[in-house]
Amino acid sequence: MEKTQTTANQTAPPVAVPFTSMAIIAPALGWLIPGAGHLIQRHWIRGLLLMVSIISMFAIGIAIDGKVYKANTGDLLDMLGFVGDVGSGGLYIVSQMLDWGRTAVSFAVADYGTKFIVVSGLLNVMAAVDAYHLAIGRKK
Repeated sequence: MEKTQTTANQTAPPVAVPFTSMAIIAPALGWLIPGAGHLIQRHWIRGLLLMVSIISMFAIGIAIDGKVYKANTGDLLDMLGFVGDVGSGGLYIVSQMLDWGRTAVSFAVADYGTKFIVVSGLLNVMAAVDAYHLAIGRKK
């Protein structure tokens, strides 16, 4: 006697993700300008909350003399900090142009500022991924 498999053990075939221009524009714009990926999709409250949160965290980090990491310093932790900072998108670009966060961390509060800057970048990356999921219809 042969055993037959039930349909409960079978998995459904993967569903194709719809490819639209919004699926590219929303996360890219959301990375460059925090919250903008949600705003162009008319998610006003979520976009404004993300924009205010990310910009505030970055500004507070700069205000308390946090360090903005540069590329290729050779230290592993500095490279990880750089990846987190680049996640801030346009904020990181502006900080590099205006030489913000270039001072050495000389007291404990400045180290907290550095963490604020890195976390704002990581939050911005998560927001860009969320904007992508909204654009492809995976999330509402």
